[in-house]
Amino acid sequence: MWLLKIAVLAMFAGATLSGCAVGPDYRPPDAPNTTVYTATPLPEKTAAAPVAGGEAQHFISKQDIPDQWWTIFHSQELDQLIRRALEYNPTLSAARSTLRQAQENLNAGYGGLFPSVDAQASVSRQKISGSAIGQQAINISPFTLYNASVSISYALDIFGGVRRELESLQSQVDYQKFQLEGAYLTLTSNIVTTAVKEASLRAQILSTRDIIDAQDQQLKVVEKQFQLGGVSRSDVLAQKAQLAQTLATLPPLEKELDQTRHQLSVLTGRLPSEAGLPEFDLDGLKLPQELPVSLPSELVRQRPDIRASEALLHAACAQVGVATANLYPQVTLTGSYGSEATKAGDLFKGSTAVWDIGAGLLQPVFRGGELTARRRASIAAYDAAFAQYREAVLLAFQNVADVLRALDGDALALKAQADSEIAARDALELTRQQFQLGAVSYLTLLNAERVYQQARIGLIQAQALRYADTAALFQALGGGWWNRRPQDSAVKKTD
Repeated sequence: MWLLKIAVLAMFAGATLSGCAVGPDYRPPDAPNTTVYTATPLPEKTAAAPVAGGEAQHFISKQDIPDQWWTIFHSQELDQLIRRALEYNPTLSAARSTLRQAQENLNAGYGGLFPSVDAQASVSRQKISGSAIGQQAINISPFTLYNASVSISYALDIFGGVRRELESLQSQVDYQKFQLEGAYLTLTSNIVTTAVKEASLRAQILSTRDIIDAQDQQLKVVEKQFQLGGVSRSDVLAQKAQLAQTLATLPPLEKELDQTRHQLSVLTGRLPSEAGLPEFDLDGLKLPQELPVSLPSELVRQRPDIRASEALLHAACAQVGVATANLYPQVTLTGSYGSEATKAGDLFKGSTAVWDIGAGLLQPVFRGGELTARRRASIAAYDAAFAQYREAVLLAFQNVADVLRALDGDALALKAQADSEIAARDALELTRQQFQLGAVSYLTLLNAERVYQQARIGLIQAQALRYADTAALFQALGGGWWNRRPQDSAVKKTD
């Protein structure tokens, strides 16, 4: 009971004296003073093209971003793949574990706000000399000493050093939380863009095979014409060379497709040899026609990388307070109560009681400049963290501006590629008819085939780029994590 009173008194004294914390109070940096992302205004909508994935996309200012933004592509296979990845991806699991570590470090830090109470018991066999008590002639026989006690120690946080350390630990928790959100966003974006890449490669392979079939049929026609004397041997060889060149483009595409499939497997936590991975094609994806564009003032609160950088800035600010508090006096209250006896049965008898109570004051006087140097170092670390925060903001705004311009350019490029593919297809058909009538040389036909092949592959690549850059926009704007339901939260799984 006596010791409990000391503990309560110590905590009361600490609460009374811990009224202030030295060092700077953290203030979040202001958002950039701008209302636009690009120097020149964006169009209200992008260009349209008369092909699949060629719909015009509208830029809608102030529209919020859905948390499961990938569902706007309307692919059930893509949604299922991402859900599996969120559960089994090792990078995400590691980020969750790191967050739990930071949370437990914070929990441990709260112990500094409370008195530490320790109980101890010991027994020892001793032989001491009479000279220890000023009686050299006395021969003291060996004896056994029993000891049982409870001790309490409480360091008063008068100048807020412990609270600043807790502030720093909380900022580390915030940092790891936004690192987890960043890993979540990167994972989902990588799966979408990898799925789009697979769809593009499948379309390119299918198109290449169609071209190979057409060139093979053309070769048979030329060989028959050669047998009839209508063309020269060089024309047959030229057609064979054209067919061989087209065939040579197929293996690299198939290799890249296999590697893309392997990447999707690993992103979802599977071995590349495991079955069950869905296949993606461009026809199975729907291009979103409404694109949200967050206000620039909101971007700094939405991007996980900016929030993580701000958390480090907050931690650095708190460490300045810790270093400042170390310059001031440190007051410690101590007390203990116990019993010492030469017989175990005599423990806790009134005559064997021992106790002590005390207070200590530590004021650094001379440390060779160590403490002031450490404070200056913490201030320099804060300045570095602030510069890194500014860089994160600048890169984020650049990222958004780049993607917005890319989406506008992608639409124009797709329209041009669509016109080019139509013109190349019509030109090839006309050239084939003219060649059969003998109106053009075989070299003209080969050139028309080559132009059409390039235009068709270019069209597929332009279609895929619109899907990929649309996903990049949602990633650049933060991915909508702030709208996620608690049961779907990436952070919830750390509990």
